[in-house]
Amino acid sequence: MGKIKRKLKKVRIHHEGTDQILYGGIGVVLVALLLWFGVDSKIPFWIFSVVFVTIYCVVLNFYRCPIRYFPNEDTDKVVVAPADGHIVVIEEVEENKYFHEKRLMISIFMSLWNVHANWFPVDGVVKFVKHFNGNFHKAWLPKASEENEHADIMLKTPDGHEVLCRQIAGAVARRIVTYAKEGEDCYIDEHLGFIKLGSRVDVFLPIGSEVCVKMGQSITGNLTVLAKLP
Repeated sequence: MGKIKRKLKKVRIHHEGTDQILYGGIGVVLVALLLWFGVDSKIPFWIFSVVFVTIYCVVLNFYRCPIRYFPNEDTDKVVVAPADGHIVVIEEVEENKYFHEKRLMISIFMSLWNVHANWFPVDGVVKFVKHFNGNFHKAWLPKASEENEHADIMLKTPDGHEVLCRQIAGAVARRIVTYAKEGEDCYIDEHLGFIKLGSRVDVFLPIGSEVCVKMGQSITGNLTVLAKLP
């Protein structure tokens, strides 16, 4: 699916949360009605309503999915942030699983309050998608990149650059959803996947890429430019 088709879609709440939001809302309403009509005192009703309506609003906030389009039509060489959050790592690392050479790694930590949809960081083709079971260390720790449960998505740009995008589960996150499929075309503005609750996304770029962000910077998925490829 190309960018034009993607732009025709209007999504406010991410479809990953449809069941939880629908059935959770029905459950809250039913229990509230039982407390209102079945209990003489209204105190339990008000306590329940305040607590669970607050929780429900947090869930709604978590599954929100803003409609975003990268503002620049020229995406050549551009690497766009695949997720909301803030930058926790910018460093050159020895990547020996796939590249067997140094790569520039930029890591984004996503808190509970961030949008948890993930976008493709570059235009190109999906070379492969691999899922690995693992631990659930705190997502901002360095060892989380390799030891935590994660999904690796290798992308190849039209210029031949290979970009690895890694979705990482955190201490709370227990489910990684990846929509990318091997052999399919991919585009900036399209969703790569979704990670439920706090988590992290790593991007591995060729050495020589121009970094456009700094440590600790808050970034916006599909809008902030992470780097420019060499």
